[in-house]
Amino acid sequence: MSSIPTVKLNTGAEIPLIGLGTWQSDKGKVRDAVLYALTETPIRHIDAAYVYLNEEEVGQGIAAAIATGKVKRSDIFVTTKVFPAFHNRVQESLDASLKNLGLDYVDLLLIHWPIGFNPKGNNPLFPKTAEGKADLDPTFSVAATWKQFEAVQKTGKAKAIGVSNFSTPVLKELLDSGVEIVPAANQIESHPLLPGEEINAFSKAHGIVVEAYSPLGSTGAPLLENPVIEELATKYKVPPATILISWHVNKGRVVLPKSVTPSRIKTNAEWIKLEDEDIVTLDKLSEKFGTKRIVKPDWGVDLKFPDWKQ
Repeated sequence: MSSIPTVKLNTGAEIPLIGLGTWQSDKGKVRDAVLYALTETPIRHIDAAYVYLNEEEVGQGIAAAIATGKVKRSDIFVTTKVFPAFHNRVQESLDASLKNLGLDYVDLLLIHWPIGFNPKGNNPLFPKTAEGKADLDPTFSVAATWKQFEAVQKTGKAKAIGVSNFSTPVLKELLDSGVEIVPAANQIESHPLLPGEEINAFSKAHGIVVEAYSPLGSTGAPLLENPVIEELATKYKVPPATILISWHVNKGRVVLPKSVTPSRIKTNAEWIKLEDEDIVTLDKLSEKFGTKRIVKPDWGVDLKFPDWKQ
């Protein structure tokens, strides 16, 4: 098995550059996917979230992997996230996730989205207004939520804290609020059709590791059929997914491909060294095929991403 490199977070901890994503992973399959990844591939990084509603199965997979004796808890990097409905109840959300996962701590806890939903709305996760729109909490403050994150890191239940889906202006707003702890990571949608040069550069300048979700283009993995990706895959004699994953690894970004299929999990754990000219080709792919953001919920238009279009 090829090894997966790591990069240091601002806490000094090492985060593996390839992880297993669990968003939209079917119930009944997640446990075995996590078990397979941790025992049959070099993957030691599992990305979860409370809102995915499959954390219990993720935890079962981790426990089963540890029970084999092939890995220890200390070998595994586990991430979870606090959804907007819990923006003023961070500790409660974390405790619920820890219970679901069967863990004493997570290695990284993220603000899932920089907005707040009405915590007393008509749905515990996705409250709606009478007009059917997201029921946003006008009292939401990203700085106030972050203070709660700083507090839970001090408890040891979250070894590192970070953010997700933060654009440059929103991340700058948080940093300018006078944070005690700088976010360790920013998890964003990232692939060659959404290269995000601005947020990548801003995050790097502040020592914030960028994590890429939907690296294959999200549902259906449409980027695997892009002719340039296919051409590079032929050149290197690897599957197209390996090209897309390797692009992030070569640039020092964490990448989180998702699958519950053993053969794909195994392939997604592999990466290669790309030639500089091919990295540049991937960097500029959106100039040829256009920018495309796939994950864009209707309540996210105010997140200040320059490419966000409904």
